[in-house]
Amino acid sequence: MTVDRIRWAERAWQRPITEVRLLTGGWTSTMLRLTGEDGERAVLRLMTKEPWRRHATGLLTREAKVQQQLEPTPIPAPRSIAVDLTGTPAHLMTWLPGDLCLDDKGIVEPLARLLADIHAVDPGPGRPRAYESWAVPAKRVVPAWSTRPALWERAFRLLDRPAPAYAGTFLHRDFHLGNVLWSQGRVSGVVDWVETSWGPAGLDVAHAATYLAMLHGVETAARFAGLCGEPDRYWVVLDIVGYLPDPAKVVQPWRDRGLTVSDTVARRRLEQWLADRGA
Repeated sequence: MTVDRIRWAERAWQRPITEVRLLTGGWTSTMLRLTGEDGERAVLRLMTKEPWRRHATGLLTREAKVQQQLEPTPIPAPRSIAVDLTGTPAHLMTWLPGDLCLDDKGIVEPLARLLADIHAVDPGPGRPRAYESWAVPAKRVVPAWSTRPALWERAFRLLDRPAPAYAGTFLHRDFHLGNVLWSQGRVSGVVDWVETSWGPAGLDVAHAATYLAMLHGVETAARFAGLCGEPDRYWVVLDIVGYLPDPAKVVQPWRDRGLTVSDTVARRRLEQWLADRGA
């Protein structure tokens, strides 16, 4: 499978590939860094995992279109090179320099400014799809690890109400530290645009804040949310519940990079964030 996709990438990229390196940190796709014979680099996203492979046509065509829309903007996003939906669905895009920074020192303010720039993007008539909730009714079950079940029950009741009115905004929709690259203390790239949507700015704020809450605690998350403009608690709860039944799936990439955040700590912090801002 991989050999076939590499041969396709060579044809689409119009250069022989001399090195293939697996990129770590993601959990929805297989990500490969390709190096060409001339030293140029690219990234190949392969939709190998379900349920994302099943939805690859929409996800990859959306990502390619969004990357094209972002080319004239100041957002440092990859540029789409080619998409192939036959066989294992693939998206070839330009490589961006930099690395993840999962620290909490000096990142909150630049992260908030970056999100404001993303929300300022005007896609014109090519507006992305309306946002989708990740807190589907099937997830609205008190998790077995909870120490405060009544808190979750109140959260579920809140989501039974109609969503608050909002002014539509261009959303990354999966904005968090795991999708931002840094170089020499500055943001050098924003990746993973498959979920880009149109919806309330507070939903992007809430998603990044929840990630920060689990990674670094409620105080860091609250500082970020304050800089962005406090989201309505409905959007905060919608995002938190989207991590059920267990946020442990996002924690292993942190440990792979040397951070000592256990599943138990992430769960406890998620519940604390819900108590602090959500319900």
